[in-house]
Amino acid sequence: MNPVQSHVLTRAEILGYGALGLIAFLGLWSFLSLSGVVPHQFLPAPHEVAARFVALTSNPFAGATLQQHLASSALRFAYGFLLGAAIGIPLGLLMGWFRVLDEIVTPLFDALRFVAPIAWVPFAALWFGTGIGGPILIIFAGAFPPCLINAYRGARFVSRPLIEAAQMLGTGNLRIIVEVLLPASTASIVAGLRVSAGLGWQSLIGAELIVASTGVGFMMVQAQLDISTTTVMSAMIAIGLVGVVIDVALRALEAAVRRRGLA
Repeated sequence: MNPVQSHVLTRAEILGYGALGLIAFLGLWSFLSLSGVVPHQFLPAPHEVAARFVALTSNPFAGATLQQHLASSALRFAYGFLLGAAIGIPLGLLMGWFRVLDEIVTPLFDALRFVAPIAWVPFAALWFGTGIGGPILIIFAGAFPPCLINAYRGARFVSRPLIEAAQMLGTGNLRIIVEVLLPASTASIVAGLRVSAGLGWQSLIGAELIVASTGVGFMMVQAQLDISTTTVMSAMIAIGLVGVVIDVALRALEAAVRRRGLA
């Protein structure tokens, strides 16, 4: 019996299958909406959502256009994500090198990282109200753990001969971290950033549903109060599109880092 051979899909085939899946999804959506299987008020047709999406780019809703709400969300995300990376990556590298620091931080970190970012919403609302600080805290809670974990794992699995060679040359701890651990952990760190960005963006939207006065999440809440399903779905599409753009950018960065490592 001949072994089953896996077929490697070409780029054209991948695009074709993706388009087929999208067409099937839109077809099912249109059928459910236009046939009345699902009440039209709760599931408008795709063309109605598309028209509303376009309208939101020029007509303000909840005090701003769709682009302005997205800009507010993106700014909060950038602050929280960069803060999580700026603290998580160095701390992970330090924990990977200094055993004492690892033993001190790990118990507290393990306890806190299992707390869902959305669980920080009550504290964020009490501490910051509807200001920018609340969403940033919640985004940080989602973005910080993957940055730390991947930097830590990258540092722990650095080739031992590299470290020993640096130590034989009399290299100090700080230089070993910066010049040995960091470069060797780059691929792991970038992979962590991709996970971190996804969790941070999801956490942002959850935060804006409760502790924000602008942004896409806030826009969705106002649309729900107005029973505007097309607006809610337009905001969901915008959230998904921005998430895809962020993931594609980080995926490209990850691929570039891996190619450089193999060069």
